[in-house]
Amino acid sequence: MLTSLGRFLRKLRIDRGEILKDMAGKLNVTVSFLSAVENGKKKMPSSWIGEICRLYNFDQNKRDEFTSAIAETEKAVEMNLLNATIGKRELAVSFARRFSEIDDSQVEAIRKILMEGEK
Repeated sequence: MLTSLGRFLRKLRIDRGEILKDMAGKLNVTVSFLSAVENGKKKMPSSWIGEICRLYNFDQNKRDEFTSAIAETEKAVEMNLLNATIGKRELAVSFARRFSEIDDSQVEAIRKILMEGEK
């Protein structure tokens, strides 16, 4: 089943005149793996986010569109806390624990804080 992310990636390829093999080569993966990501059978590696933005020279609007497609597709998020400070670990765990209780106004407040780091 084609996901939002899969539609985004497929459209990106087609708009750039690429076939699966071209994009797979740029990402150093097999054609079958890229196809499985597009079709929702495999999870997109998190390293692809920055890599695709860089490879395809995304402006902020395209980055936002890409992020939105990822968010619509993902069912779970995994965080590597291996080298995180205790404060960051506590924040991540607290956020995960209370995630379902966060309302829309809090989502916007958190989003604003996070967007400040991207400027």
